[in-house]
Amino acid sequence: MPEIKDTGCCKKFDPAPWDDKEIVWQDKLFIKDRVRSVLHIPLNFGQVIVRNLKKIEAAGAKAEQFMPVDENSLWGADLYIAVDKEVPGAETVKLSGTFLTKVFEGPYKDVVRWMEEMRKHAVGKGKEIKKFYFCYTTCPRCAKAYGKNYVVILAQV
Repeated sequence: MPEIKDTGCCKKFDPAPWDDKEIVWQDKLFIKDRVRSVLHIPLNFGQVIVRNLKKIEAAGAKAEQFMPVDENSLWGADLYIAVDKEVPGAETVKLSGTFLTKVFEGPYKDVVRWMEEMRKHAVGKGKEIKKFYFCYTTCPRCAKAYGKNYVVILAQV
């Protein structure tokens, strides 16, 4: 099977810059929106992305592909899209803190195991996790096309 270079939807994810890193954000600018879920299964993730990308484009702003998600409820999650400037009509937030990152690959059902592995990783670095964010690097269709389903866990320490 030939390697797919680009699906035309999600860019192919390179895990190297995000695996086993410590990053510091000081007032990093994001727009925030809510995704509806049932038992952590998103119902309108794509619609939320498209809606916000339209606002970002209309504002002449640029968005990063990397979008942290705060899975703070069985019934919904907060999506953060990093932007390079304010976006009218969108909720703007600034995130600050130190984050450990680790890249995982596999089905989403493994997230509990990944979280435990991330906890051990943080303890090994003498850190205590305050909050988890998840970065789903591609949509399910693109993950299938690329043959890899990468998820980056950002652990705020």
